[in-house]
Amino acid sequence: MFRKFVWLFVIFPVGAVLVAFALANRHAVRLNLDPFSIEDPFLALDAPFFLFLLAALLTGLLLGGFVTWLGQGKWRREARNRALETRALRAEREQLNSQLHTAVNEPRLDRAQAAE
Repeated sequence: MFRKFVWLFVIFPVGAVLVAFALANRHAVRLNLDPFSIEDPFLALDAPFFLFLLAALLTGLLLGGFVTWLGQGKWRREARNRALETRALRAEREQLNSQLHTAVNEPRLDRAQAAE
């Protein structure tokens, strides 16, 4: 249900806006990557304007996600350590439960029988 809500009210309208944006900005522009020669650049790209804007948006999204992922490394490490500790404690609990079970179920000798 939540996925349908997200699709209908978030993804679909954003896609429609991006398509309208792309159609409105179809004219070709030149991206000059040579700061020393403006008239005859060594490296320049000619493409529709919306491609440059979408590439900048995608680059920012990827860089932001990567920086966030790096920043959360401390918490992922802590969760990994806690999971290992939990696994070790569960194994110890199972071992102690089995020892307790065998101690409770083994036959006991009375003091009178032990003296004989």
